[in-house]
Amino acid sequence: MNSESPARNIIGNGTVIKGEIESNGDIRIDGKVLGTLKSTGKIVLGQNGVVEGDISCKQADLSGYVKGKLMVDELTSMKSTAYFEGELSTKQLYIEIGAKFIGKCEMGNTEAPKTEIKK
Repeated sequence: MNSESPARNIIGNGTVIKGEIESNGDIRIDGKVLGTLKSTGKIVLGQNGVVEGDISCKQADLSGYVKGKLMVDELTSMKSTAYFEGELSTKQLYIEIGAKFIGKCEMGNTEAPKTEIKK
């Protein structure tokens, strides 16, 4: 058994966590997190899940409520039940009809395109 495999973490319905969470694995949230969430994996927010604070992760799959700053390295997916309020920085964004998005979004490559001025 490989002890280096990333963990799969679940924050269950009815659980409230205040503070900072860091993980090298995936995190599923069906409860409430008040604080900072950092993961090198995927964060899945269930329909009843709530996060109030900053999130940093590789991928995000949102069905619940997020208020804060969300920084995603790859794909952010917002299901029809998702509510997001804040600032989003992501490489790719998918939003289903019915999802609520209030705030600012920066998407794609964060580097400015290189343009040449021809004389």
